[in-house]
Amino acid sequence: MKTKTGRSALRPSVSSRGHYTGQSAPRKRWLTIERKETMQGLLFVSPWLVGFLCFALGPMLFSLYASFTNYNITSRMDFIGLSNYERMLTIDSLFWISLYNTLYYVAFMVPLTTAGAVILASLLNQTIPGKRIFRTVYYLPAVLSGVGVYLLWMQLLSPSTGLVNTVLGWFGVDGPAWLFDPDWTKPALILMKLWGVGSGMLLYLASMQGVPKQLYESAELDGAGPLRRFFTITLPMITPIIFFDIVTSTIGGFQVFQEAYVMSESGDGGPQNSLVFYNLHMWNKAFEVFDMGYATAMAWVLFTFIMVLTLINLWLGKRWVYYEGGDR
Repeated sequence: MKTKTGRSALRPSVSSRGHYTGQSAPRKRWLTIERKETMQGLLFVSPWLVGFLCFALGPMLFSLYASFTNYNITSRMDFIGLSNYERMLTIDSLFWISLYNTLYYVAFMVPLTTAGAVILASLLNQTIPGKRIFRTVYYLPAVLSGVGVYLLWMQLLSPSTGLVNTVLGWFGVDGPAWLFDPDWTKPALILMKLWGVGSGMLLYLASMQGVPKQLYESAELDGAGPLRRFFTITLPMITPIIFFDIVTSTIGGFQVFQEAYVMSESGDGGPQNSLVFYNLHMWNKAFEVFDMGYATAMAWVLFTFIMVLTLINLWLGKRWVYYEGGDR
């Protein structure tokens, strides 16, 4: 389309000095503002970027290279290829024992703590006298110091004088040896973990209080009882929090270390290596015998395993997690 002067109406005009006028000037100002905002944003996040490059990405790349060497801190790093990974899978029997112990712990700890936190939150979501006191009491274990808690549980689980076996004796049950019996060491740690479900309980409680009351009222008018309302309304509405808890608990479960290190007398693995978890075995390789190359190889195997398992959880989550907007 042309005007009477013969110029196109869609083209910006050119001044006598060769500068564009019309539509180009606002666009140029917009690009300048956008570039300025980008630089300001990079300036604000620069401390995190520097920290990530220096204290996260750099050490990760170094450990990846070290996993292919015989690095032991005191001598130079000689490249040995996949020897560390081959030794891990074919020679080191403690590797498979530690992996089994960790998988056992995660397989029981994650569903039990998740179910316990959901049930506890559901009970404390009811209108009962003193519910604020109960909520505080159940949450207290989540804020206690880790090592102090482990020492406390070592006393509670004492076979002869521990409170747990004493209470069981009141009901005629002969309590096990717990931390001294290889069949009961991992259940003892899982029991201790169940004692600290208060943090998960708080998340579920907040999620339950966000469920619309109209849904419960409609279901009650249709004759749905408490259990029916719980399984058809409460659980589907809090599935995003359940999914988040499962993913984070699984990742945390594979990183179990302090419990076994403190409760098995400074990392000896307990009776018959029943408490040799993956991270404990990796720690012993790194800081007891200074086999850093092998320890970094173990760390990368664990990283890969957790990443794959997390991706599987994300894929499975699309099948059962309900979002209010309808997205899955």
